[in-house]
Amino acid sequence: MRLLSGLIAAALFVSPAFAQCGGGFNAFVKGLKSEAVQQGFDTETLNAFFKGVQQDGAVLKADRAQGVFQKPFIEFSRRLISQNRIDRGRAMSRKYDAVFDRIARDYGISRGVLLAFWAFETDYGAFQGDFNTRNALVTLAHDCRRPELFRPQIFAAIELYAQDNFDPARTTGAWAGEIGMVQMLPRDILENGVDGDGDGKVSLKTSAPDALMSGAKMLSGLGWQPGQPWLQEVTVPSEMDWSLSGPGKSRPVSEWQAMGVQARSGPLSNLPAALILPQGLKGPAFLAYPNFDVYFEWNQSFTYVLTAAYFGTRLEGAQIYDTGNPAQGLSGAQMKQLQSKLQARGHDVGKIDGILGAGTRAAVQAEQQRLGLPADAWPTVELLGRL
Repeated sequence: MRLLSGLIAAALFVSPAFAQCGGGFNAFVKGLKSEAVQQGFDTETLNAFFKGVQQDGAVLKADRAQGVFQKPFIEFSRRLISQNRIDRGRAMSRKYDAVFDRIARDYGISRGVLLAFWAFETDYGAFQGDFNTRNALVTLAHDCRRPELFRPQIFAAIELYAQDNFDPARTTGAWAGEIGMVQMLPRDILENGVDGDGDGKVSLKTSAPDALMSGAKMLSGLGWQPGQPWLQEVTVPSEMDWSLSGPGKSRPVSEWQAMGVQARSGPLSNLPAALILPQGLKGPAFLAYPNFDVYFEWNQSFTYVLTAAYFGTRLEGAQIYDTGNPAQGLSGAQMKQLQSKLQARGHDVGKIDGILGAGTRAAVQAEQQRLGLPADAWPTVELLGRL
């Protein structure tokens, strides 16, 4: 087999000669092969890699059935964070203490961060997914919802196969093509795979040291700042300019303190931070430091990111967050209705999916300001009615 050398970046570019997505599945696979030949793979390698490739309807079903992300932060986090996961996380911290110490030394990443991902992605390696990875990636690349994300992963998987680190018939993982204990896509494995246990191989499915070290290297490459915090629970005053809150609206912590924002426990960092109110001014409140933004490079869901970031602090001793008494939110159907109304007013909320994502939050906050409501980005029945 011939190795592909230095051409992963080229895989991000799709030649106009090849269909990026859609059309007949067999013709699509033929196009993938032709493009791979142009990238330097030999025909023997490609025929072996694609032998028996099939569309997987279960993958498409899973891709379209992510209703859990419609749940608000309190409900979502309670669903993912159990006492069992906390206890097991602390036990894993002790078991792999030397690995986490090495990660802290080499990458400056606190153990709670990786323990939280390990817990949420695979329940500490117990449930890594049983979807055929090759079929999942080709299915998702053929589907025209997000081909730009999945098509390059196919060429990365081919290179892993050429390196004898991927079995197209037997390698399994999550429905979206992630592999191993912390669920990494093939391109991420190529770029960030680390032999953490020193056996000469990178085995993210069977070696916790390999998986944890690889995840740490990836986070570091995404911009994680060594030794810095990522999230801290705070209390907020009863009144302030709520439009200043939200992801991406960082300001010096001293300014937040001047407005009445205080740490619920421990000292505040002197780093810039954004005030996060996942369920509005009467719900939980957090200051998100620069490292928090790196989470969005791992997962795009605001609720998942906040939950993972909070769980990381919890595993390191933070107290259970104060739920407060947030205003009642919207049902899934009401959220879709709200998104339609916001879209009609010219706001970019993305897909009408009932999920309170970044675009919908920004639109809600803008309309709250226009209507003279507290602009905390938390949609309520009152706002829906006013619109």
